[in-house]
Amino acid sequence: MIPLTFAAGQRIAVFGLGASGRIAAEALKAGGAQVEVWDDQEASRERAAALGLTLTDLSKADLKQFRSLVLAPGIPLTHPKPHWIVTKAKEAGVEIIGDIELFCRERRKIAPKSPFVAITGTNGKSTTTALIAHLFSTFGYKVEVGGNIGTPILSLSPPSPAIVHVIECSSFQIDLAPTIDPWIAVLLNVTPDHLDRHGTMENYAAVKERLAEKADIAVIAIDDPVTLEIAERLRQKRRPGTTVSITRPKIEDGIILDGTKLVRRVQGHSLVIADLAGIPSLRGAHNGQNAAAAVAALGAHGFDLEIVNKGLQTFPGLPHRLEELGRKGKVLFINDSKATNADAAEKALLSLDDIYWIIGGRAKEGGIEPLRPLFSKVKKAYLVGEASDLFARTIGEAIPYEFCGTLDVALDRAARDAEASSTPAPVVLLSPACASFDQFPDFEKRGDYFRELVRAKLAEA
Repeated sequence: MIPLTFAAGQRIAVFGLGASGRIAAEALKAGGAQVEVWDDQEASRERAAALGLTLTDLSKADLKQFRSLVLAPGIPLTHPKPHWIVTKAKEAGVEIIGDIELFCRERRKIAPKSPFVAITGTNGKSTTTALIAHLFSTFGYKVEVGGNIGTPILSLSPPSPAIVHVIECSSFQIDLAPTIDPWIAVLLNVTPDHLDRHGTMENYAAVKERLAEKADIAVIAIDDPVTLEIAERLRQKRRPGTTVSITRPKIEDGIILDGTKLVRRVQGHSLVIADLAGIPSLRGAHNGQNAAAAVAALGAHGFDLEIVNKGLQTFPGLPHRLEELGRKGKVLFINDSKATNADAAEKALLSLDDIYWIIGGRAKEGGIEPLRPLFSKVKKAYLVGEASDLFARTIGEAIPYEFCGTLDVALDRAARDAEASSTPAPVVLLSPACASFDQFPDFEKRGDYFRELVRAKLAEA
């Protein structure tokens, strides 16, 4: 845990007592702050009380008596409408911040030059975060990973020149971190998402830009119009940084993807950094972008090609993201349960061929219609969950499909057909293009179950 010594003697309210909220309260208390906490849910309040935290009904409290309100990132700040605690805090003139902001303030107090890498983007954040951490570890650094990837930032060790903190940041977290100032910021992409929480695309993009603008060095992938404009604005302001791209091979300076090769461009000249071919955890152009950004985040270390290549080759990847589970005969089984919408499933379809595709769950807006141009890569689809009828109508006669209902049935039938196929390297792919909530509590549980099913199948004689 990071004792938040900068807040010693301050009276601070914490609202929202999930994991990050509880740890923020404990970190503030450990640093000497007077902390009072609340949550709309009684069960959350009971857990906090069991930890020895002081409960105060903030709906009845005078918020003017508090220095700050620390808000959990899941609580609406502006849209679709501010939560009641936000409205009350604004009326009282109390600043509203989150746990990332608390980390930044403590870092500036005790170790302002400590390595702090912050990663954001609509897609690819977690893989890039994990890869950056792995690469720094390969160079011998002590690395700690947290933020939106799952571990609350304040549960990590305190900022120190001896530790590289690699932190995934959601737009909600950045919105609550007005002075976020990482050593290196990585911005991967900005495409429409979370507009129910940010109101407009412009608001959403502005939050992402803030992270890059205040960093010592900004690494920006310029493969979409929004990030390209952000990079240009930072260039005009003469902010230090570098660009990466998988679609713009002629950039003068930065890192590009040429086929499967990462290439560094320096004043128009090219230097091959690594070939990603044969690295299962970095399959596909989208992972080429992730890898380019990760190498750029290494700074000068990115020129030590032997160690960079070792780090890329040994990167294990993340569960549920094009995760190779093994082969049975010629058939490869891949768990891409994290693909909860068409945009995410597109990355898998682009990365593979001869696919026996398990899809379905609770459909997102737009369904799988955007994937129609890639149907030719699919040998057959296996439909599960609530979206089965909708997806069948979308597929029509484009490719064969079969109603399976559940994952176990879909896997059995997909494996049967893949084994019997005449293609030399068929792939059974779970890439649902759907939320999991019709049959599973989250995509992790869905992917875990699929992994168990595949392991049992691989163990069959």
